[in-house]
Amino acid sequence: MIRKHALATRLWHWTNAVAIIVMLGSGFMILNAHPHLYWGDYGANFEQPWFRVAWVFEGGRIPGWLTIPSTYNLALARRWHLFFALVLAFALTAYMIAGLVNRHFQRDLAIRRAELAPAHLAHDVREHLALRFHDPARPGAYNILQKLSYVGVIFVALPLAILTGLTMSPGINAAAPWMLDLFGGRQSARSLHFIASIAIAAFLVVHLALVILAGPVNEVRSMITGRWRVPQEKQP
Repeated sequence: MIRKHALATRLWHWTNAVAIIVMLGSGFMILNAHPHLYWGDYGANFEQPWFRVAWVFEGGRIPGWLTIPSTYNLALARRWHLFFALVLAFALTAYMIAGLVNRHFQRDLAIRRAELAPAHLAHDVREHLALRFHDPARPGAYNILQKLSYVGVIFVALPLAILTGLTMSPGINAAAPWMLDLFGGRQSARSLHFIASIAIAAFLVVHLALVILAGPVNEVRSMITGRWRVPQEKQP
């Protein structure tokens, strides 16, 4: 047994998990109010969108089993979404501060040039396909695929979702109109918000699949207690 996850990481993980699931579900309900996405400042029924929900779901609406609430209620979905947006933003800020203080980012997530070499990346892909997720010499270390995915979500996708969400707020527009210019207009911010959210959802699906393949009891226990049992190495 080794110590793998600090308390700050574990608290953020579970807070973040709840916030993201609620925000995805409520966000899908909000998208159902106008199930089209555009680029630029404006978007309306008779303009040409770059994305339509109808291309993915029959009837042009995201089904109730994916939305919060399950029946159409835009006002309630917005309340859920905005409340958990605050939870997500403050939790991410606290986690980033803690990660810098306890050197979690520098120690565990720093990406080194050698790890980006094609041969190293190909080796890690082959190891994952063979369901070997940990280096026997350093079992508690993150591999490069983990580092890239975690860094992408923590430092790119989540901040982008938060900032583009703020950009769609009329109150923020009045206080910081430059944010609309930064993201290319309200509809561009809405599209980027959607893209970031889908990236986070994809990460969540892959993350859960890998937890199951790596041994769910061991992985979930480590995120509750911080202690992780080094798995027996599978021979190639």
